[in-house]
Amino acid sequence: MSNVTASGNPAAQRSVAGLPLRLPALDVHTIGAGGGSIAVIDAGGALTVGPRSAGAVPGPACYGRGATEPTVTDADVAAGRIPATANLPGIGRLSAELATAALGGLDPLGVIAVVDAAMVEAVRAVTVRRGVDPTSLALVAFGGAGPLHACAVAAVLGMGAVVVPPRAGVLSAVGLLAAPRQVDVVRSWAGRTGDLTAAARALGAEAAAIAGAGAVVTTAFDCRYIGQGHELTVGDVAAFEGEHERVNGYRRPGTPVEVVAIRATAKVSGPAPELGPPLPPRQPVRGPVAVAEADCAVWVPDGWSAAVHESGAWVITR
Repeated sequence: MSNVTASGNPAAQRSVAGLPLRLPALDVHTIGAGGGSIAVIDAGGALTVGPRSAGAVPGPACYGRGATEPTVTDADVAAGRIPATANLPGIGRLSAELATAALGGLDPLGVIAVVDAAMVEAVRAVTVRRGVDPTSLALVAFGGAGPLHACAVAAVLGMGAVVVPPRAGVLSAVGLLAAPRQVDVVRSWAGRTGDLTAAARALGAEAAAIAGAGAVVTTAFDCRYIGQGHELTVGDVAAFEGEHERVNGYRRPGTPVEVVAIRATAKVSGPAPELGPPLPPRQPVRGPVAVAEADCAVWVPDGWSAAVHESGAWVITR
């Protein structure tokens, strides 16, 4: 299962272990909700899941590698959300008996509900709290078991569709292989005057020279109202006030806008990665049904159905 959710937008500043990191990065929000996350009853009698994990070795109890503590994957197996016929590469057939034994008196659906709630809050953190309406979005589910929980998350947030791309279990690895080479150049502009357009053009040329032939260049500006302690990155200074209202819920007409920094990004596309032999074509399915693929498992709940897009992705809707 994927342990992260992401807004998909670049961030000028991230926080790592509570420390600010002022380097461009993908805006990723991480939670401990992987398939190996261990479920326990805490001192107060509440069911909690993670952040402690069984890891890949020995992994969940259902792998048959000696683990005895209950995990999210064990709950999915015990609840029938991973087919009993699933034969995972490198792991083999999963054991429902070992999963049930590890859970003991824990309700597998309760474990699933706890981890679903954690995922809902993670998606809220990168949508609602940033002024984005999730009901206008589709949820992309990937990772080995991300598609097992995606429909529940989408239902709570009012999202209309879940998209499970081909080879969902290795989507992150494919993304790394297919990602373009990228160069980011940032130049401080706080307190400076001059031709901002010309400065951005020159910075873009600098980034392109580093990236090499065929680079596609974009520029952006870190802007804020005078007196603010934080910035928003926009493609055009004129778009700042609209973006400020979208993110923060208000604008301040008549207040001067300050450009703090100019950013240039140059990208050079690489060759398409080799993905190996083609997988069997997907078929439309109607829930409730559990589907196991070579690299992921998918749960289509009652009332949901999965259609096959021309790209090979499943689009799951109610």
